[in-house]
Amino acid sequence: MALVLVGAGCSVSEDQEVALGRQNAAEINAQLPIVTDPAVSGYIQTLGESIAGKTSRADLDWHFYVVNSKQVNAVALPGGYVYVNRGLIESADRLDELTGTLGHEVGHVIQRHSVKQIESQQKTNVGLAVVCTLTNICHSGVAQVAVQVGGTALFARHSRLDELQADSEAVVNVTRAGYDPRGIPDLFQVLLREREYQPTVVEGWFASHPLEETRIQRAKNLISQVNVDPGQRLIVDSQEFHAFKARVSQLPEPPRARAPVQQ
Repeated sequence: MALVLVGAGCSVSEDQEVALGRQNAAEINAQLPIVTDPAVSGYIQTLGESIAGKTSRADLDWHFYVVNSKQVNAVALPGGYVYVNRGLIESADRLDELTGTLGHEVGHVIQRHSVKQIESQQKTNVGLAVVCTLTNICHSGVAQVAVQVGGTALFARHSRLDELQADSEAVVNVTRAGYDPRGIPDLFQVLLREREYQPTVVEGWFASHPLEETRIQRAKNLISQVNVDPGQRLIVDSQEFHAFKARVSQLPEPPRARAPVQQ
């Protein structure tokens, strides 16, 4: 997998950001088991666009993918490339929980969190870090979420500040798109419960998305401050979502993961 090197301290323009995302998405898609079922890929793309299209970066060419991995996780690349694991979709009880996740990952792109990491790092293998983040091939147990490349692990972990900013973006993003933002803290609660019963399935999420009870309460506080048109009925759930979720559950078992080759 090719290295994408960016000098420390260099500013990354939007054109460079988009080119970086496109290049690494091509590498990542060759490594990950991307779901190609038209019903699944079409639904996630339409749903993601309905959120991203209402943001300040609606002009980006957004791409949304479902990864055939039972690990509960999601990640965003620079330039508008968002990946959601089937494990997260299967864990969501309602549509607003999935839209909350998409709104959160879209928020990372809007805030250019990954770009800021690039600007502050000497070098990194972006593709390798993302593959490691979305699957369990680069770590065993809860010790590692991604292998270190050149002393860094870009995209493997966002700071707590980044997560809080993305939560704030998510509340605004999904509400503006017409979805109920309460799915954001509700999914967090689901993941906390799953950590008690299936820790290995959600360990990647907690390693790459720091989560505590205080973050859940903060999300609820943000939601209470949102001004919603009294005549607007926010979407909580839909039959289409449950048909989509059932389709995802019927996908073939995830392939046996093989560790990517470092270069």
